[in-house]
Formats: sequence, C-alpha cells, structure tokens
Amino acid sequence: MNYDLFLSEQSETQVAIIEYLNDFLLSYPEVQRKIRFKIPFYFRKSWITYINPVKPKAIELAFLRANEIPEIQPYLDFKKRKQVAGLTIASVDDIDEEIIHLLFSCAYEHDDLVPYRSKRK
Repeated sequence: MNYDLFLSEQSETQVAIIEYLNDFLLSYPEVQRKIRFKIPFYFRKSWITYINPVKPKAIELAFLRANEIPEIQPYLDFKKRKQVAGLTIASVDDIDEEIIHLLFSCAYEHDDLVPYRSKRK
C-alpha cells in the first residue's frame, strides 16, 4: 500500500486532516513517512508518531513513546494502552497548531536524545 491509496480509502474530512498533519510532520528536518500496517508512520531515528483513521470521520495522531515524555501526556489519551497515546481530531478546524507543535517537537527531541530500546527480551 502507498500513501495515495491510503488517502483514497478515507473520508473527505479525514483526508483534509491527514494532509494538514502530513505537511506539518514532514516539515521537520530528517522526518520521513512510511506506510506500515496500512497507515502512515513518521520517523527519524525511531518511529515517532502515526496517523490512524478513527471511525466515523476522525483522525488520531498517536505518539509511540508517549509514556516516556511527561510533557505531552496531559494532552493525550492512552485508551488503555501502556506506551502509545494519541490526540483525536474530528475536523481541520479542531487542529490547535500550537498543541500539535508542542507534542511533535517534544517527541522529536525525545527521539533525538533518548535512543529507543526494545522492552522485549
């Protein structure tokens, strides 16, 4: 699957949110996008975040190492997950650019400073 095929499977509202977030995330130096598990993941040294469609027409911007970054936790919902937490966005008008910038810049900096270590044995 590629990015265009992923977009074609989403609602008009979701596409608008995804395009906004995609442009924002790729504006950071060295950030790359890859489709994994049929959704876009964004990484630099390790996976930082992903965009997950949520029914019926929302998007979740999920951070893979949210449990390690106390500064962003008040803005995110863990939804019974231990490591990953996300921010659900229902429309482009709901996007708070300052919060998105805070969340991603903290996660980006954490990715740079704290190497990812697998918890699996």
